[in-house]
Amino acid sequence: VAKGARRPKSPFAGKLDLFFAAEIEVHLSRNADKDLHILKDILIRSPRLGLRRNYLQTLAASYFVKWIDLVSEPDHASPDLADLLERALDFLDREDADLRATLHFEKQLAECLGIDEPGVSAHVSLGNVFHRVPSQRADLMERFG
Repeated sequence: VAKGARRPKSPFAGKLDLFFAAEIEVHLSRNADKDLHILKDILIRSPRLGLRRNYLQTLAASYFVKWIDLVSEPDHASPDLADLLERALDFLDREDADLRATLHFEKQLAECLGIDEPGVSAHVSLGNVFHRVPSQRADLMERFG
């Protein structure tokens, strides 16, 4: 929770947005059953504005984030997954989204999770284990041609 974030003079104004790379300071909730923690400070490392240059960039970035959300466990540190996502988003910030980058991300994700199967597309292996593939993939594939 970012208390007061909507106030005109909020210290968080312009600092909370999709795909930002940031260092954050949070105070954990005292109630162990609640997932709502208090945001105390934020330092933007990179706004990744290149992800907003066109719809395809944003769609690809969203697809990558959806996969990480689908395969990771809440409140469980996954440094390998965090590194993979950061590298993927940084790439899309600099370069145009394309089929090769998407397939590479899927393959790296499957390898990271230990479910890469020889001769099977990575998204199929991931879908088999996690019982679905993020819906953005169909739109991405259609746009890639």
